[in-house]
Amino acid sequence: MRSCAVTDYAELFRELAVPRLVGTANHQNVREILKRELAARGFAVEEHAFAGRPSRAFLGAPAVVNGINLIAPPIRPTAHPPMWLVAHYDSKGQPISMALRLIGFGLLAVGLVALLVALIPALVLLAVAFIIVSQNRVTDNSPGALDNATALIAIFMTLDQLTHETSVGVIFPDAEEYGLVGARALAADHAARFNDAAVINLDSLDDAGRVTAFLHRAGAVGLGIAQALNARRWRWLPVIVDGIALAPVTRECVTIMKGNWRTMRVVHRPEDDAARVRLDGAAAVAAGLARVLRAQ
Repeated sequence: MRSCAVTDYAELFRELAVPRLVGTANHQNVREILKRELAARGFAVEEHAFAGRPSRAFLGAPAVVNGINLIAPPIRPTAHPPMWLVAHYDSKGQPISMALRLIGFGLLAVGLVALLVALIPALVLLAVAFIIVSQNRVTDNSPGALDNATALIAIFMTLDQLTHETSVGVIFPDAEEYGLVGARALAADHAARFNDAAVINLDSLDDAGRVTAFLHRAGAVGLGIAQALNARRWRWLPVIVDGIALAPVTRECVTIMKGNWRTMRVVHRPEDDAARVRLDGAAAVAAGLARVLRAQ
């Protein structure tokens, strides 16, 4: 097993589950905590600074986002292609939950199509959709416990069940909440690290709900993880995750999520705090990941 860090998982979770919008003091502090924990497990950590444009879907977002991705290559490189455990470390708040936001964008799509069929109903749908979508602003009022401190903890739980001989590296992308800005920078600046690699991206691991495997680019590792976790397998989902940006430069790429409709009702809200999460979901996912990665 890898040597354990000085912090237990529950304590570490409370340290990480704080509002940490990119560029804030909490955001910088969480980055230092992650570097501390990786170093305690024997990893050498690289910082990848980047600047990029946030998604235009966010009202009031800055013109340019500056962030720092953390890259921790495998401790003992082997002849086997590397496997990367990935989880973004920034958080954001929004006036409306992910669930309501998905409804809003769904109504917008339906309303646009309905314009070709029935004008008045279409205009009603579009009016409701625009009211919802107009609330798609970024704030710093969500602790981001579920999204994405649970995944950060799951990665450390997984590492602690592996040996240094396992060819596993860690990447903590930044600025995911602004539209995958950090992951896109990784794909542009560090594509060679991923050419023959398997990427396992973790995003929001609730205690309740079933595991979902979002298979961006299917492969043996991702399929093995989906089977080990008894996960539902999808090739497309209406969610924006870092695996979408990383998949084009990888051999295979999967995003693992766990939750249900109630999960989406708290994401990006102040209610997404450490008190509502026991880390049972993170622990279950970590155990399954470790079993598969040990076998590679």
